[in-house]
This record gives sequence, C-alpha cells and structure tokens, in this order.
Amino acid sequence: MRPLPLPANQPRHFYRGGSSIARFRGLRPPDDRRPEDWVGSATGRIDDASAGVTVLPDGRRLPDAVAADPLAWLGPGHLRRWGTSTALLVKLLDAGQRLPVHCHPSRAFARAHLGSAFGKTEAWLVLETADPGGGWVRLGFRDEIPEERLRVWSAEQDVGAMLSATNLVRVRAGDAVLIPAGLPHSIDAGVFVVELQEPTDFSVMLEWKGFAPDGDESGHLRLGWDVALRCVDRRAWTPDRVATLVRTRDQTPVTGGGARRVLPEAADPFFRAELAGDETVFSPSFAVLVVLRGEGELRFDGGSQRVRSGQTVLVPYSAGPTSLHGRGLDVLRCLPPSPEEAG
Repeated sequence: MRPLPLPANQPRHFYRGGSSIARFRGLRPPDDRRPEDWVGSATGRIDDASAGVTVLPDGRRLPDAVAADPLAWLGPGHLRRWGTSTALLVKLLDAGQRLPVHCHPSRAFARAHLGSAFGKTEAWLVLETADPGGGWVRLGFRDEIPEERLRVWSAEQDVGAMLSATNLVRVRAGDAVLIPAGLPHSIDAGVFVVELQEPTDFSVMLEWKGFAPDGDESGHLRLGWDVALRCVDRRAWTPDRVATLVRTRDQTPVTGGGARRVLPEAADPFFRAELAGDETVFSPSFAVLVVLRGEGELRFDGGSQRVRSGQTVLVPYSAGPTSLHGRGLDVLRCLPPSPEEAG
C-alpha cells in the first residue's frame, strides 16, 4: 500500500469559516460554513454518521477499507492495543467567528455514558492568526465554578459570565495547545489550526445562543444536563496551570531522525505529533501528514511521490519506512497514541 494524498473533506457546520483552509489548499471555498476539513477520518458526525468520513481515491470509505485489511493499515502493535480503530482524527480548523464555549468528555465518562472507549481530548497546532501579532483562545475557568452556577449560566445562556470566567490566552503561529477532556474552551475568530483529537464527535455545548437554536436539546449529548455537566472541569485553572498546556515552537525538542516533538507529554496517551523536514526518516505507522510549507518527495517502500504545501497525505502502516526529501519542507506528522500507552 502507498501513501494517499487526500482532497478536502469539509462537511457543512453551524459556525462560519473555511477561507483559510481554501487558501492553504489552493482552492475556492464552497461557502462560508465549511470551517473544518476532516483529514484521514474514520469518524462521522454525531448528528450524521456519513458526514466527515474520508472517502479514498478508489471510492471506499476509510473505515470500510481499514476493516477489510486492518493489519496493512494499522500494523500489529496498533491492532493489539487499539483494535481496528485508527484511534485518531485530524482536522484543519478555521475559526471564521468565535467558537462557542464547550468541552468534551473524558474516556471514563464516555465509557460510562456513551458506550465509547474514546473521549475527546484534543490539541491544536496554530498555523496562522488574522492578526500577525497573535490570536486568542480561552482555556478553563480562572476560579472554581460551583455546579449550580454553571447550570444557571448554561440554562440562561449568560455568555458574558462564562466568557469573563475563562482564561484568555494569546497564541501565535507555531504554538501548540493541549485541550484535556473536560476543559471548557473556545477559539476566537481568525485562528487557523491543525487539530488532533480522539476519534469521536462528542461535545457538551455550554454556549449555544446564536449558534444552534436547539442547543438546549442537543447540547448535552442526549444525556440530559444533569449528567452532561458532570464531564465539565469546573476546577480553577491558574495561569501556571494553563501554561503547561501551551508549547511554543522554540520549545519543540528533537525526537528522532530530525523530527521535533510538538505537543506536551500529557498528550501521549491520546495522540502524537512531530514536525519534520528534509531527510527525516519515519518508522512504519499509520499517520496523517499535513504539508505546511515547501515541496519535495515522500519516499516509501517501493516508490515515492511528490508532496507540496497545502497537501494532506494518509500513510498506511504497510507503506513501510518513509522519508522526506526536499527544500523548505515543513511537515506535521500526526500519529495515534503509541501501542504501549495505557488506556
């Protein structure tokens, strides 16, 4: 099997965005409600299981292709630990407007209430911001919030209170941000990221006013608010704690073969990411590549193919060892959690 360049895969969404994805890929945006490009996705939308799933060049849906030959796609170690799930979802996300305040359930919560082995811890690598000086994201509550107060804020859609209670954090191109499950968060308009996450579409919408008219009915994952709000991290996140979630580009240490680790170590049980350039060599693994800059060649067992800025490439395990070659190449390699990671 060979690596597969993937076209854009942008289901229509409730918030605006998509122009930065179109510019990155060298395409025209179909409309302004395509803010997410689901890359190498075996995951469907919670409200429409067919939306968001990657269709391969031969017309097969990725989950069907993986199920037909899981060893070739995922490798023996992955299969022993994670089964036939790819254990990863990658997106390009372009916030054309501020995203609502929301959070995602943990694996423990998802197992107990949603019948899933995966929650939705996620992380962002910031590609660009509308303001060259940086953009803004919101991470966690500054002070501990009593459960009843949070329920009132959500029921009454007191958006001002929710926003004023969160930590406002400035991010710049090259910064990586880890979003642990349960952490209330939001992205302000003008921030364009690559998002890595666990392979689910679970979100608890603390804010829905102006976004989803039925948010009070759909925002709690059909669990009811009393249950859904138990997944929210209501603890105080001090500036020092928030700082542990952010890693700047100059803090990315070299891992192996010339690649640089992107995310904080706390991300390892959920996904991995590394930045790589010319002459970087990778061991066999299921992976999603996002070519951030430059052009060159991706070599694999039995062949090679050209890669260029704006492309996304799906790499199966059976492509064998792969390597990058080319001037000015800057590639983000997104990986599922290591087979050795605990659940």
